Amino acid sequence: MPLPRKSLISLSETPYYHCVSRCVRRAYLCGRDALTGQSYEHRRGWVEQRLLLLGKVFAIDICAYAVMSNHTHVVLHVNNSQAMAWSTREVLLRWHRLHQGTVLTRRYVNDPNGLNVAEIKTVEEAALVYRHRLFDISWFMRLLNEYIARRANKEDECTGRFWEGRFKSQALLDETALAACMAYVDLNPVRAHIAKCPEHSTYTSIQKRIKALKSRKQPGCLYPLASGNNKAKQQNGVNSLPFTLPDYLQLVDYIYRSAQHHEGGTPHALPQCFNQSGLSNLQWSCLVSSIESQFSHKIGITIFRRKIRHTA
Repeated sequence: MPLPRKSLISLSETPYYHCVSRCVRRAYLCGRDALTGQSYEHRRGWVEQRLLLLGKVFAIDICAYAVMSNHTHVVLHVNNSQAMAWSTREVLLRWHRLHQGTVLTRRYVNDPNGLNVAEIKTVEEAALVYRHRLFDISWFMRLLNEYIARRANKEDECTGRFWEGRFKSQALLDETALAACMAYVDLNPVRAHIAKCPEHSTYTSIQKRIKALKSRKQPGCLYPLASGNNKAKQQNGVNSLPFTLPDYLQLVDYIYRSAQHHEGGTPHALPQCFNQSGLSNLQWSCLVSSIESQFSHKIGITIFRRKIRHTA
């Protein structure tokens, strides 16, 4: 029996989560219909555009994503403190990018001084509801999946379910789990043999980051990686992932080359910062490859080491 979503997502435990949504009509999300020859690949662009829009509206940062032929992967960081710091007007402006709101919330945005005390109280109560929704992963995934389902059903001229039940979520309990899961997500197209290498993986965060790096820019639509000394950045309260872009790209490259090793590829060394986990290079590859197959609702280095001991 599936666990209640509130028991799977606990911000006091971790702000990082891996979410997966799978399509009911597996061949027709973004693939090609074998009977008609019609291609649905353009829908991958729909998913990416909607995902990045939600990342700009919600107090939920996108760490990694991959839009596959029949499912999507996202690694999310919930920034509830950001949402709680927004003014009432900021909350309403964000919510109105996705929904109409109410007559009063729209009036408040245009002219807050035109409302009486009772009306302002009503608006503030509505804004409190919206504020909490804007750092709620369930609402984030709902507004991603429902939008795609409606658009795909309209294109197919049909009705009915588009996605398999509710999305799957996994809590990422530590930095090792976070890095491994991001690498797992970014390497999905390579693992599925629809891309030769990470750089050629379309509709993924890794491709966006590589392109931005070549342009010497940060991809503004993605949660930034740290720069310089990671621990110093965390101590200074800078909002970023707890490892640098060069280190993360080197990790992805190592996992990619390790998988290609039997075909003549040569894996490079892991970045020094990831050696601090105490895992060997082989164990890192094993952890990344087992993200979905060996873990259920939580991923962490302690859990992984326990699994290693049980299988030894």
